[in-house]
Amino acid sequence: MDEAQDISKRELFHNFWRLAKPFWVSEEKWRAWSLLAAVIGLSLGIVFMNVQFNAWYNVFYNTLQNLDAKGFWQSIVKFTWLALIYIVIAVYANYLQQLLQIRWRRWMTEHFTQRWLDKQGYYRLQLTDHETDNPDQRIAEDVDQFVSLTLGLSLGLLRSFVTFVSFVSILWALSGPFSFVLAGRTWEIPGYMLWVALIYAAIGTGISIWIGKPLVGLNFEQQRREANFRFALIRVRENAESIALYEGEPQEAATLKTRFLRVLENALALIGRQKRLSWFTNFWGQLAIIFPMLVGAPRLFAKEIQLGGLMQIVNAFGKVYDSLEFVIASFNSLAVWKAVIDRLSLFERGLGQVAVLPVIEPVEVAREFAANELVVRKPNGTVLLEGLSIKLQQGDRLLVQGLSGTGKSTLLRTLAGIWPYADGQTAYPADALFLSQRPYMPLGSLRELLCYPREVDTDDATLARLLEQVHLPHLVGRLADIDSWSHILSLGEQQRIALARTLLQRPLVLVLDEATSSIDEPTESALYQTLIDTLPNTILISVGHRSSLRQFHTRFLDCLGDGRWALA
Repeated sequence: MDEAQDISKRELFHNFWRLAKPFWVSEEKWRAWSLLAAVIGLSLGIVFMNVQFNAWYNVFYNTLQNLDAKGFWQSIVKFTWLALIYIVIAVYANYLQQLLQIRWRRWMTEHFTQRWLDKQGYYRLQLTDHETDNPDQRIAEDVDQFVSLTLGLSLGLLRSFVTFVSFVSILWALSGPFSFVLAGRTWEIPGYMLWVALIYAAIGTGISIWIGKPLVGLNFEQQRREANFRFALIRVRENAESIALYEGEPQEAATLKTRFLRVLENALALIGRQKRLSWFTNFWGQLAIIFPMLVGAPRLFAKEIQLGGLMQIVNAFGKVYDSLEFVIASFNSLAVWKAVIDRLSLFERGLGQVAVLPVIEPVEVAREFAANELVVRKPNGTVLLEGLSIKLQQGDRLLVQGLSGTGKSTLLRTLAGIWPYADGQTAYPADALFLSQRPYMPLGSLRELLCYPREVDTDDATLARLLEQVHLPHLVGRLADIDSWSHILSLGEQQRIALARTLLQRPLVLVLDEATSSIDEPTESALYQTLIDTLPNTILISVGHRSSLRQFHTRFLDCLGDGRWALA
């Protein structure tokens, strides 16, 4: 992780541009650029209004010094109009910036989600990329932070730059020369308040960077540890029944405590460093309020300027300092932004790597199944099956058996085209269906569960008949119920739901990876017979350990280990 972090430090802006550019050249580009132009225009309008306020300071405070009541009330009226205009500009600048932020976040979220789901990237990523932890957090939180911080920091930098340029000339003109005698010689510094502001801000920025530099790494680590803790909590929720049966609460509590203590440990280091930075930034910021008065007061006492001139100098000094203080004020945000770019860059790099992994793409054919010269390996390169060739015709039923660890399930993943550590060729119809040992139960109604992954376009009578066929008559009246089915249904019931999907979709090739292992043998035998009777022309491939399955198959593949196999 440290090496990856160092790389991203060296390539920060390259990584940033690679993440940001796609949105600004996408189909949303015209609307995005229009919103950005409007926000920039309004931001410049805010700076212009600040210049008007600065000029108002001079007139207003001079009326007070001169006890000019009429001028005072005229200044109040002018301030009212300036304030109203400023409020309108500020409100719409913020509104349009948030609107642009929402559009950008929506596009990036959809973009990353699509890339994550494309070609089973979510599956391959966990096999090949151990740096990209918690991709759900990258999409849900990091994208949001990337967009909001990018807009906030970039527009803030723009406003700071324009403010600096606008008020530099004002401060130069107002401050006048500063004369002093040194070594018997009179020295004069023109526009001395400008140089004081520059030096003051430079010192503050340098010290802030020195104090706050460790915040980058601490923020990166904090996000990772928070995500790991949240993932552990989700694991407990998803495996509640198994944990309860094991009475594994003490172990889970210890695991959660350990992960949370890691969160707290890094959080304490983070807030400690933030406290140090806060000590300095608050001190330096408070000093900036009185400092220009201390520097400018001698000219007031020498009657070189009026009170209005001093207050205008103080205001201009504050604006110049604020613009130069951008790094100080934004250091925490910059540290988080840097960490977010690191995390999203690692995620994007991982997605790019899995997208080009050499998986076996099946050739689409009409009604047969073929695999030629398959070589199936573990991720470490160990060969599980070597030189495997199979050809099946309509109605053929193949049973794959062997000891655990000999490559049975990995073979099926290879046939499905999701296992990246294999070579060879496969060919079968496009509507092939693969069922795993633990079926996926999506959120939604039981009706949607049965039709997954298709749209619900089947009448209730057909779905009720399917439930009867897979021995789930007690669920017939619950088709419209929305519930947490993965927790309500036993694993055996979930496997029967998967078989009901099969009977509904009627695939030409059906692959079962121990997909009936949690069903009792009599019911399993009845369900296999139902599959054979209902789908007589379907090519069936099963992985299973029970000897009772042999009667339902016509071909047999024994995985013998060390790459060896036997086909009968």
